Amino acid sequence: MNPKIFVFAAVLVIAGILGSIVLIGPDMQAPSQGNNAATENAPTIKLVTVDLADISVTKINERSATLEIAFEISNPNPRAVIIQTMDFNLFETGFSSYEQLAGGTIGSRPEGMVEFGSNYYTLLGENSIVLKKKMTIKNTATSSELWDALESEYENGESGTASWWVYGTVYFNLSSMTSGQENTVPFEFFR
Repeated sequence: MNPKIFVFAAVLVIAGILGSIVLIGPDMQAPSQGNNAATENAPTIKLVTVDLADISVTKINERSATLEIAFEISNPNPRAVIIQTMDFNLFETGFSSYEQLAGGTIGSRPEGMVEFGSNYYTLLGENSIVLKKKMTIKNTATSSELWDALESEYENGESGTASWWVYGTVYFNLSSMTSGQENTVPFEFFR
């Protein structure tokens, strides 16, 4: 027999499997504005919720302070979602409401078809996860009010004198990178 026939048959089988995976994938979509008859029958995905779990000063000296921030993200859906990134900005409003104290990103967005060692989080259905980030802030001579508030926060814990303002956005997707679209949830907290 001709070996080209076996190769051709194998290629057809693989193409059929990949085509069925793409066509049979889930139809969950995030709610959108406007009336689209095609998406009315598809189950909608509920947006994840974000809570500010904790902000604390874990270490401080005359040169720098280490802050730790923790967010709790809850998934109200019965299916898993992927938390790709969480971008946030942190202000100490007693010092300044326009000068950012710290901020950053937790997680990373996948790039390309397959990415090994990605830093995104799978959040199972009807569960929650706590994401934390440590940040180091340098002491400047112009920030004596800020440093006093941070020292008080470090010494007194929850009853410190720091006033925090945090805002940002969570980017998430369904449990498969090929199904659904990217969804965003903005958040803002004052503490």
